[in-house]
Amino acid sequence: MKLTLDNPETVAAPYADRFANVARLDLPGGALLTLSGQVAVDDDGAVVAPGDTGAQSTRIFEIIGGLLAAHGATFRDVLHVRTYLLDMADLPAYATVRRRVFPADPPASTTVQVSALFLPGLTLEVEVTAAVPAT
Repeated sequence: MKLTLDNPETVAAPYADRFANVARLDLPGGALLTLSGQVAVDDDGAVVAPGDTGAQSTRIFEIIGGLLAAHGATFRDVLHVRTYLLDMADLPAYATVRRRVFPADPPASTTVQVSALFLPGLTLEVEVTAAVPAT
């Protein structure tokens, strides 16, 4: 068993460089990826589409897709999605984007409403766990 903490160069560094974007646990037969919560920021750390859950969801899944790809995974390898929404009224906008990402056989999921996120203008944060088969 081997643990690697990673910030792939193909994806913008985590906000303020204070954490690893990916924790990878290599196991016999593959690896388990735990991604840090991702928010809709651009490569410079500015909030993308403040207040727009649909646009922010699209950006978040772009980031997550890049992190997965850097470790040889795709959205088909995602086991679980955890979503933190500021307002459950934004769930339909998020769900529309999520259905495009997971059109069939969606992963296990948890969605909760939270009172605040760490940057003004953010409406949600998403984290995933994925299993990567050995190559």
